[in-house]
Amino acid sequence: MAIGETTDVQVSAAMACAGIAAWLMSGRRAGARRARLLLAGGGAEAGPPRQEWVGATWRRLRERMRPEAWSLVAGLVIAVIGSSVVPLLLGAAGVPLLGRVRRASEARRAREQRGDAVIALCGALAGEVRAGRQPGEALRGAARDSDGLGDGQPVVLAAARFGGDVPGALTEAARQPGADGLVGLAACWRVAVDRGAGLAAGLERLEGALRAERDQRADMRAQLAGSRSTASMLAGLPVLGLLLGTALGADPLHVLLHTGPGLGCLLVGGVLEGVGLWWALRIVRGAEAA
Repeated sequence: MAIGETTDVQVSAAMACAGIAAWLMSGRRAGARRARLLLAGGGAEAGPPRQEWVGATWRRLRERMRPEAWSLVAGLVIAVIGSSVVPLLLGAAGVPLLGRVRRASEARRAREQRGDAVIALCGALAGEVRAGRQPGEALRGAARDSDGLGDGQPVVLAAARFGGDVPGALTEAARQPGADGLVGLAACWRVAVDRGAGLAAGLERLEGALRAERDQRADMRAQLAGSRSTASMLAGLPVLGLLLGTALGADPLHVLLHTGPGLGCLLVGGVLEGVGLWWALRIVRGAEAA
């Protein structure tokens, strides 16, 4: 074998040995790192991946920002893309509207929670009376188990403790949103005290009636969910049209934001869009109220 061939073989062997040694060392370091992480973190690698960190940051941002703030963010993004201040103004105008929608939704959930608490109060009070407790003592025990009395709890419990006008206090507490069932509780209390009728039986019938009414509202809301979703989907069709126009290269944002006819179409279309959505949701709310 020639000297040059011998040298090439030696160089190749040396490179192969160096590569194998580097691979073994890297695997050993990776194994040592995994061992340190397992021993330090109890089986879990320390530090979340970058994607998980981004996802967690996005979730926290979405939880802290109110829905109306996204209107301003969307207006700002479209204003930057379309090089116009009109989307920013429209986004700012949508902030109070979306805030009103959010407050109405929160008030509706609060009413539903108050109604559920009143139903729980009636059931707990019926159980306390069935157990042999006096009405005043039973009311205090049931009020501790549920929040059906709400802000009127101190007045009602004081009337029950010191022999005051409990039906009147219950009627006053029924003025809270969602606490209409307390009027029936006041009537049951008045009939039981004045005429000696069974309070537990009346409370059980009242609880059943309130549950049936709640289930009926939930069933009606479920039946109208399709109509509400259809109205929301139709409201989003113009946005889909803008996206399709942009994909086809028509540049609809430039036409809408930088030309006179486009601004007129944007104004008229926005008004018609708002009126149509309001009318559709009004029909749905009317069906729920009926």
